[in-house]
Amino acid sequence: MHIFDHVDPRSLDQREFQLWILAVTTITVLAGGMALLMYPTVFSEPVVLEGSTLRKVFFGFCGLSILLVAYLLDRHLTMRNLRKQLLEEQIRNVALRHQASSDLLNTLPEFSHFQDRLPMEVRRASSTGQPLSLVIVRLAASREFSDQNEVSAAFGDAAKAMIRRLRREDSIYLFTAGVFGILLPGAGSCAAYRVADRLAEGLHDASGASDRFTSEIQVINYPEHTETSWGIEQAVRLFFAEHRLKPPGTEAEPVLTDGASRA
Repeated sequence: MHIFDHVDPRSLDQREFQLWILAVTTITVLAGGMALLMYPTVFSEPVVLEGSTLRKVFFGFCGLSILLVAYLLDRHLTMRNLRKQLLEEQIRNVALRHQASSDLLNTLPEFSHFQDRLPMEVRRASSTGQPLSLVIVRLAASREFSDQNEVSAAFGDAAKAMIRRLRREDSIYLFTAGVFGILLPGAGSCAAYRVADRLAEGLHDASGASDRFTSEIQVINYPEHTETSWGIEQAVRLFFAEHRLKPPGTEAEPVLTDGASRA
């Protein structure tokens, strides 16, 4: 039987008030009964209770005791069910946050979009005489995860932390699993490194006390490091080659931990 499984939050205050009244009444009756029992000893005068009055007092006290025990049991079961519901809600909220973080990764533009956007940004920077910077962020799981969804959730949290620290005109791309590219229009080398520092701080916070992942950041600037969009793209591919990652645009490799070896 699941008599106490349903908990109506609107009745909790009323039941709390009823329990207090019952508890105070029971304590008052107990105190009165103790006083009656002690009265003859203290004052050497007997207290006479007999007949129907004594029976009414006895049955009334027994009824109050039963009600008090019932209310206390109901209170205990209610609190246990509330704790159970709260735990279920916490688990559900964690699962929803993980799902939202994982879904964010699926909404980020991929490397092909970056290839389309990069030449336009380079031409705009060339025509306006402004610099253009690309920040490459590589994430690696710092420990073994029991579920791939946990890795996606951790990287999704990292993506949210980076997005919060970008300007409106900046754009972020998911090159492959755990590798992000961020275009910073109008940002020179100094400004790009300041952005990289802010991103590192945000990633450290997103990693949490358990250090879910580590990060590595590299800055490529136009026209300081290269003067063409092709040069920036080749620098990205060189970054992948140095870290023994599959080239961007191919099927993403499984997420590895820092200590894992790559073929």
